[in-house]
Amino acid sequence: MSEEYVLQLEHIRKEYPGVVALKDVTLELKKGEILALIGENGAGKSTLIKCCSGAVIPTSGKIIVNGKEFTSMTPQLAAENGIAIIYQEFNNVKELSAAENLFLGRPIRKGVVVDKKAMEREAAKAFEQLQIKIDPKALMKNLTVGYQQMVEIAKAIQQDAKILIMDEPSAPLTSAEVESMFRVVEKLRKEGISIVYISHRLEEIYRLSDRILVLRDGEYVKTLITKDSEVQELIKLMVGRELTETYPPRENCVDNNEVVLELKNVTGNGDNNISLKIHKGEIVGLGGLVGAGRTELAQVIFGAAQKTSGQIVFKGKEINPKSPREAIDLGIALVPEDRKRHGAMLGISIKNNINMPIYERTARLSVINSKLEMETAQKYQKSMAIKTPTLNQLVKNLSGGNQQKVILARWLAADSELIIFDEPTRGIDVGAKYEIYKLMNDLVEKEGKAILMISSEMEELMGMSDRIVVLSEGVMTGELNKSEFNQETIMAYASAARMEEG
Repeated sequence: MSEEYVLQLEHIRKEYPGVVALKDVTLELKKGEILALIGENGAGKSTLIKCCSGAVIPTSGKIIVNGKEFTSMTPQLAAENGIAIIYQEFNNVKELSAAENLFLGRPIRKGVVVDKKAMEREAAKAFEQLQIKIDPKALMKNLTVGYQQMVEIAKAIQQDAKILIMDEPSAPLTSAEVESMFRVVEKLRKEGISIVYISHRLEEIYRLSDRILVLRDGEYVKTLITKDSEVQELIKLMVGRELTETYPPRENCVDNNEVVLELKNVTGNGDNNISLKIHKGEIVGLGGLVGAGRTELAQVIFGAAQKTSGQIVFKGKEINPKSPREAIDLGIALVPEDRKRHGAMLGISIKNNINMPIYERTARLSVINSKLEMETAQKYQKSMAIKTPTLNQLVKNLSGGNQQKVILARWLAADSELIIFDEPTRGIDVGAKYEIYKLMNDLVEKEGKAILMISSEMEELMGMSDRIVVLSEGVMTGELNKSEFNQETIMAYASAARMEEG
């Protein structure tokens, strides 16, 4: 091994029954550098980093850390050799304080008694080292997601980690929290910490990384020097083809003025006096800043929260769904922002997920029609191009893009006429995004569905919508037709309520 590398993965292969997740992958990480690891969902990124932590044992290959060679890691070995991973799902206990989480599993003791004050002092030093202001006594459940992430980073550094692997660290953060996280990451690099940084957001890759390693379908493709690479080159390497257009073209199908959903002065769940219309064959984008009330409005339409006044008119009839089940039966679907917690049922199969909303219609005397169940799942697996060796595969084992397709297949099987997409491509790579966009276009163009799309990505909002409705602090502040789309105008509407208060 070259002395300049602190971590090398050589010819890593990982096989599962019927699936080869990694095929002969090599990774080299230098001291004090940020190496970006990119690839489509399902490319093998998560499996590769789990080989580093000991969560996954490679079928073959070797791992070299500071000259020491291993055929596989264990979590304890990884920690002893200075490797720490910040996963998307944080490993913390919400009911404990920040200091207690920092010393989780290895508390400071005075005799046999846990010394909370000593842990709080050491936690304060660790937070000060990262130049972040966190009260060591604060309960984790009362900290923002961004601060919870900082506690995880502080924990890794406090345990003397020299190799930090960050898996989609910006995905759950606000823009301000992302900037704070960037400052910490750049500070760690200056201090000689080596970082493997996984992200679907290419702008982050270009801002932070020194080199970029590309995986595709479980195979090593290429390593590039960041400053010498171009975005289109990266996309082509990731997806194996050129994506000439970020947003697939679509005919505007709103020609019959058939209104599928109309809100008349709807108030409730934090929103006030919202009025809007969505036509058959139309995508209406719902824009706004964090806390604008977009998800809250979707919850009211979907029956997950109740309105206090106003009218919801669906297909010409006033409705007042008291539960998601009622909304589903009416023909309304919600693809939620957090697909892991509120979308796909991760612990059951693809087949069961797709059929879940229609079992009541297809079962007789509570007995499932197995033949129809399989035919339905096969139909939507094919039409949605869900990548899986078997429909009995658990959804938790799929990539993020394929999980999103399973959720969408479920609502198509239920024959939903209005589909609400809440952040439809969050945490999904550029190739899978294009597929999701194409599926959304097909829904409105070929099947006449109506879509309400909530998105925090300005380009996505303008690239996919026929009209954009903007909320600010629970109030509707603007509505724009396609010809009026403009980033500055949308941001002005999104900030309107705050500006008025100021």
